[in-house]
Amino acid sequence: AQITTEVFLHLRYEGTDCALMVTADGYPGHTHSSQAGDFHSAFTKRYLKEFGFTIPDRPILVDDIRVRGCGKSGINSVHKSKMGHTQAKPVMMTKCYFEDGYMDTSVYLWEELPCGNSIQGPAIIIDKNSTILVEPSCEACPTEEGDVCLTVGSGPQCAMGTELNTVQLSIFSHRFMTIAEQMGRVLQRTSISTNIKERLDFSCAVFGPDGGLVSNAPHIPVHLGAMQETVQYQIRSLGNKLKEGDVILSNHPCAGGSHLPDLTVITPVFRKGVNRPVFFVASRGHHADIGGITPGSMPPHSTSLQQEGAVFVSFKLVTGGVFQEEAVTEALMAPAQYPSCSGTRNLHDNLSDLRAQVAANQRGSQLVGELIDCYGLDVVQAYMGYIQSNAELAVRDMLREFAQRRRQQKTGSLEVESEDFMDDGTPIRLRVQINEEEGSAVFDFTGTGIEVWGNCNAPRAITLSALIYCLRCMVGQDIPLNQGCLTPIKVIIPPGSILQPSQNAAVVGGNVLTSQRVVDVIFKAFEVCSASQGCMNNVSFGSDRIGYYETVAGGAGAGPSWHGRSGVHSHMTNTRITDPEILEKRYPVILEHFSLRPGSGGAGKYRGGEGVIRKLLFRNKVVLSVLTERRAIRPYGLKGGEDGATGLNLLHRVDGRILNLGAKTSVSLEPGDMFCLYTPGGGAFGSEEDLKNSGPQSKRRRLHDTFTERGSVFEYRMAQEGV
Repeated sequence: AQITTEVFLHLRYEGTDCALMVTADGYPGHTHSSQAGDFHSAFTKRYLKEFGFTIPDRPILVDDIRVRGCGKSGINSVHKSKMGHTQAKPVMMTKCYFEDGYMDTSVYLWEELPCGNSIQGPAIIIDKNSTILVEPSCEACPTEEGDVCLTVGSGPQCAMGTELNTVQLSIFSHRFMTIAEQMGRVLQRTSISTNIKERLDFSCAVFGPDGGLVSNAPHIPVHLGAMQETVQYQIRSLGNKLKEGDVILSNHPCAGGSHLPDLTVITPVFRKGVNRPVFFVASRGHHADIGGITPGSMPPHSTSLQQEGAVFVSFKLVTGGVFQEEAVTEALMAPAQYPSCSGTRNLHDNLSDLRAQVAANQRGSQLVGELIDCYGLDVVQAYMGYIQSNAELAVRDMLREFAQRRRQQKTGSLEVESEDFMDDGTPIRLRVQINEEEGSAVFDFTGTGIEVWGNCNAPRAITLSALIYCLRCMVGQDIPLNQGCLTPIKVIIPPGSILQPSQNAAVVGGNVLTSQRVVDVIFKAFEVCSASQGCMNNVSFGSDRIGYYETVAGGAGAGPSWHGRSGVHSHMTNTRITDPEILEKRYPVILEHFSLRPGSGGAGKYRGGEGVIRKLLFRNKVVLSVLTERRAIRPYGLKGGEDGATGLNLLHRVDGRILNLGAKTSVSLEPGDMFCLYTPGGGAFGSEEDLKNSGPQSKRRRLHDTFTERGSVFEYRMAQEGV
């Protein structure tokens, strides 16, 4: 009689990977269910809540059966507190600060409090290992079992209105960011691909009813500015056609996409009584293969969009709460109709990760709904506007401060300009005109090279992502990255250029290579820091059965008061590298070598970060694709600092030949072939002459940093002694 049992079934839809532990509690059995309960209804309701959709007519599999047994002794607590008939007296009085200021506060010792006494707040109860604070308008009452029963009173409450409160502004900023972070955790937990689960190549964000970015988690910068363009495109395209229970899938560059492997899933958030979405939540994840001419869907020599994989403009992934698996499967296999192209080579991972993205959005939608339930729609949307206005104000202040520094340096001009080149010689030119009075600026990319016959074309959304990232970096405050950053900015991009190509131009390299060069050009204009490696070092390989993709770290550029970091992802990329154990277990490859690349960072007062060396030994026949930059033009240094080293891609054939693969190539490999990647270093800031003139202390500091980075305790001690 003291033991109770409860049955759980671990259930999942056939063909999916995410199982849910389900109990039939609250779902009694009937003639069409098991005697233990209606697990089918319990599972579908739970699945709809977790993922935002169901898969009707799909068999439900039982992975395992669990029975939980609970034994209860039924023995009550033997502790009995003494009853007291007199009111307890405080041992002392003190001043304690509450919302209305300092208040006289009684202090009691727990062991001297008889049960049955009522203690009015404000009061402090001190035990041997805890302290209990009884707030004003609250009451504490010790019980016979040795507990304290706290009753929260009905004191005066601060009404929350739509007017700006600076404390609430900070709270709402963090709440919106937390929503995006929790979406990211759900996506990582429910996805199955190496790219999303291990490398974390995804981003999640919250958007306002106009599609403007409100807040994001610190995920991938190149995604975040572009996602806003994607959401706004869907609003313009679909308008009133969006209904509750719909989820949109998009990746086309004309619809705010970055490149085709980045699939964006958008969920509108509705409220009762409101016909249009009150918010949007979205997640963008890089899928390792969506078809195209090479495994990994990162072809080095693609010349049209169709060669890069499946295309989605405004595709309804979920309609009325039903996942459209058949339709999305057909779209993912569609690239096979083009010459030399294939449909996706890993449909199972695509579908699983898309379901995970929908689940992440569902979690974000729930959290936004809870926020609205707590404060009301008017208050939440008002603070959304305040958050964006706060970012706008911070950017205006930054531009004014920069203009003032220019005047103090007696340069006179409030115009700055810079130029850098892609490895093929295509220029990216920028001229910035600053209006000090308004705190605004015009970023003019006129003079940038024309669209290229290749895939380094970057959609307009990519340039906006780079710009919003740079502005956020240059603001000396902790503000969310949102659309407010771009409000004071006018952007001019010449149509038909590499930064605003035609609709069917190949763009897979623009997202991962040209975006980095745009960042370098912006920072060069403002002299913020030297160039980082300027490349994401894209490596993909696969066959008709597998596909793998990774980006590899390099050296970061130095700044006016810091050395560049070594072996890090910088600027527009923020992913992990796959753990060696996972890489070697899942794919036919051995990680032969992975280290920093000594001497690749530029020398100067503040040295550039070092690139890395990464060697992959292949065990099976695969097709290797390499998509890189900074193999011909070195990452620049500033103020006399040396440039960083260029990168190098080598192939060691099993027959002993060594081949230079160049910056962009696709090659068939045999078992025993080894690919060796040498990534670029970062540029230095300030000359070595500046270092000599700064005295022995700075020299010692530089040695200290160098040796501690390389992990040599002996040399570190020598550096401390000035040797």
